[in-house]
Amino acid sequence: MARKILTRSALLLLALTLSACVSLGAGGGKAPASLLTLTPSQSAPAGSAASSTASDALMVMEPETDQSLSVLRVPVQVDDANIAYLQGAVWVEKPARLFRALLAETLRAKTGRLVLEDSQAIVPASGVRLSGRLIAMGYDARSGAVVVRFDAIRTGLDGEVQTKRFEAVVDGVAPSAAEVGPALNKAANDVAGQVAVWMGS
Repeated sequence: MARKILTRSALLLLALTLSACVSLGAGGGKAPASLLTLTPSQSAPAGSAASSTASDALMVMEPETDQSLSVLRVPVQVDDANIAYLQGAVWVEKPARLFRALLAETLRAKTGRLVLEDSQAIVPASGVRLSGRLIAMGYDARSGAVVVRFDAIRTGLDGEVQTKRFEAVVDGVAPSAAEVGPALNKAANDVAGQVAVWMGS
């Protein structure tokens, strides 16, 4: 009888120890109030397929970012010289990777072309490349708005390089994860749609 009680106590202690180690928060701290992601407003339908030669494929590269966007937190531009982070909001993955996936899916839906991401291509495509720099994807406390800004670079088959800046702003957003998250998703989809039109021109 005593052995059964000791065994149950040991199992309970083990379960409590494991539960204390599991956390959605960064660094094993308190779990964030919200985990943010980007969801495409337009997606290729289920069952759709695309194939082409490497020269016809469109390769979407992960955009470059500065250090403020190279983390899982949402930057808040306090003034011209200071950046903070939105409390209680954490990206499920680095913003640049989420934005690349959003661009790729939007391009598939709008162009019907074979679109590859640089992370999934076994052999680099020799076709058109879309790269660039994600300059902003966060909250501006001065204007109470969400801003997504992307400097796109299109490299053609002949080596010709074209650049264009795209931006989307969603005004009237309160500084909370519940409002900033959906606003960022809306702005990022707006920019992705603009880029898709440009890539198709």
